[in-house]
Amino acid sequence: MEAARESMAALVDAGLYDCAQTLGCFLVSSSPASSEAGMSMKVESLVLHGDALHGEKEFRRALSAYKQAMQYSKNIPRQATSNTRSSVTATGRSPSPNSSSLAPLNENEVKFKIALCYSALREHREALQEMEGIPSKARTLKMNLMLGKLYRISRNNRAAAVCYKECLRQCPYVFEAITALAEMGLSSKEFSLIFSQAPNRGGKAPGDSLDAQRWWNRYVEAQCCIASHDYKGGLDIYLDLMQRFLNNVHILLEIAKVEAIIGRNDEAIMNFEKARLIDPNIMTYMDEYAILLKSKSDYTKLNKLVHDMLHIDPARPETCLALAALWERKDERKALTYAEKSLRVDDRHITGYIMKGNLHLLLNRPDLAVTDFRGAQELRADLRSYQGLVRAYLALSKCKDALFTAREAMKVMHQSAKALKLVGDVHAISSSGREKARKFYESAIRLEPGFLGAALALADLHVAEGRNKDAVLLLERYLRQWADDSLHIKLAQVFAATNMLSDALSHYQSALRINPHNEAAKKGLERLEKQMKGVDPDAPEEDEENEADDVDGDQDDAELLHGNWKTSDDDGCLSLTAMIRYVRYV
Repeated sequence: MEAARESMAALVDAGLYDCAQTLGCFLVSSSPASSEAGMSMKVESLVLHGDALHGEKEFRRALSAYKQAMQYSKNIPRQATSNTRSSVTATGRSPSPNSSSLAPLNENEVKFKIALCYSALREHREALQEMEGIPSKARTLKMNLMLGKLYRISRNNRAAAVCYKECLRQCPYVFEAITALAEMGLSSKEFSLIFSQAPNRGGKAPGDSLDAQRWWNRYVEAQCCIASHDYKGGLDIYLDLMQRFLNNVHILLEIAKVEAIIGRNDEAIMNFEKARLIDPNIMTYMDEYAILLKSKSDYTKLNKLVHDMLHIDPARPETCLALAALWERKDERKALTYAEKSLRVDDRHITGYIMKGNLHLLLNRPDLAVTDFRGAQELRADLRSYQGLVRAYLALSKCKDALFTAREAMKVMHQSAKALKLVGDVHAISSSGREKARKFYESAIRLEPGFLGAALALADLHVAEGRNKDAVLLLERYLRQWADDSLHIKLAQVFAATNMLSDALSHYQSALRINPHNEAAKKGLERLEKQMKGVDPDAPEEDEENEADDVDGDQDDAELLHGNWKTSDDDGCLSLTAMIRYVRYV
């Protein structure tokens, strides 16, 4: 059967796992392993069979094959085992789930494969036990990276940091380790020290090494800034790196992701589109792009994006979330099933938790939304998870918890105008807290003069306290600098509330000229037209249900089946007016 084993190894190397695992059934059942040679061949066949099953993603069967191989290996006399280990060390090649060899058993490699199977089955504790059974000196780069992930999942950050640092000592360009260490608080200086300890591969000239370290250090600094919520600092460094590495898809995506988090939606959309022009098959962060398109009600682009993603890889969590974004306007429950599916594919996908939390809020389940946003925070706290938690607590009338969360966001992101505004949003809910809210909004505007969200929230506050003229002056001042559809909509709402209907009409039309897809402007215009005709805009229509059915049949129709009020800012926080409407709606 030696020729068959060689053929099976070739099949596994070629990625023909289906054929390999069928052949493996013949090999592992061929003859009883009585002699030393027979047992060694049995072990080899079982490992190869495990590799084939792993390649077919039959992880439970692969586990069984690997464990049988380990058990048979224990029955081989010690002298033969010693010779086996020497042979593997001499060859320098070890089997992996995607690569097989007829070299005798390397127990550490098989333990690693067993851990990979456990991890794929999300049995992380068992995976960690297997990995800890591999001596530290015997761990390869991929083993250290795997162990770092498992320690992090088990929340043993100290042990995880040791593994990630070892990865960078072996190869400084393990970007996953860089991101993880930055999130665990490693400083730029500590990163530089690790880089200096990395081997100089290929005998590169000192100048080449210095040049590599310069841009590497800048990349690390950007990661450290973003991990510490200094989004502006990280963004500036990324933009600087783009001058050196033109059309770098990874940097473009990182820039767009940060811009989406801090509410620079137009800029984020532009950079996502640039990345797609360079690489139309990119999937990374495309769920973030889909969510932005949904927020802009640009369903034409969103439909195209979802179609492309389904063609590229329908099983990715990003594809599931893009589908959730597409379905949200028509069927929030179906959208929720796609968000849940994304987390079944990858239970550490942060955007999945954020999307799921927002959908639970829309479905009047703020209790479940709290769990979702906390799940996101456990993986990596960012502005959106804090915002979601505040909204959920307010919907549950847990104002103290909302205020505590908003203050925590402000402490963590002390240079963030968005965090200041979040505290203001909580105070603005009660009439007694409006003065405090005003101070927080004004502080946010001073910190970031171009932050339209704070200006819109302050305008809401002026309206709530009857200072409509102050609201108009504030919004008009911003309009002189920023031609933004949300400013026009807010002005239109203020004018409509004070019965200045022609002015309201003008601003709704201006909003639609800027963004023809803006649903808030369309709905506001419909209400305004009824007001101008003397009809109560809140009176129910007799054929409302039939209209909804028509909408459900047309994906490209701009009408929404459910209420979708415009928030006071671009980053997801509800304004005072929108919050009141939201609570009434749910």
